[in-house]
Amino acid sequence: MEPYLLLIGLVALERLAELATARRNTRRSLSLGAIEYGRGHYPAMVALHTALLLGCVVEPLVADRPFLPVLGWPALALVVAAQGLRWWCIATLGPQWNTRVLVVPGRPLVAAGPYRLLRHPNYVAVVVEGAALPLVHTAWVTAAAFTLLNLALLGVRIRCEEDALAHAAPVHRSPVPAEGRAR
Repeated sequence: MEPYLLLIGLVALERLAELATARRNTRRSLSLGAIEYGRGHYPAMVALHTALLLGCVVEPLVADRPFLPVLGWPALALVVAAQGLRWWCIATLGPQWNTRVLVVPGRPLVAAGPYRLLRHPNYVAVVVEGAALPLVHTAWVTAAAFTLLNLALLGVRIRCEEDALAHAAPVHRSPVPAEGRAR
């Protein structure tokens, strides 16, 4: 169980690094005249992602969930792959990446890196990680609950982003909008 708790701790530290990056990028975007969309759903997103990490710790302890190598190792590989995709998104968007939906008028959309291939690659990373991270230590209730709640939240979030980009984008914009991308 200790290696799993270490993994959850590392993911929590990674989340804190994301939040620090997002705060820095938020200040920069707002100074450039960014408009924020979807502020109302943001607290629910933070709460859900926090609950995921808590569930990953609590469920294996309370329900005495075992580590099953046949499930745990592939799940760990998916977690690592999801982190790689997430940081590829962050690196590609640079100062335009954010956990909030911010649109800087006049900024071109980014259509490089994973955004060449997928419309919302960071959300693919979130979905994969949200299912796989709890399954590393057989926390299937947490995996299922997060997945269902996250799908509902992503429906709201993606509609918000698409609306924000549609209102801010010029007529001939790139057809590859993505989460958190400022213009």
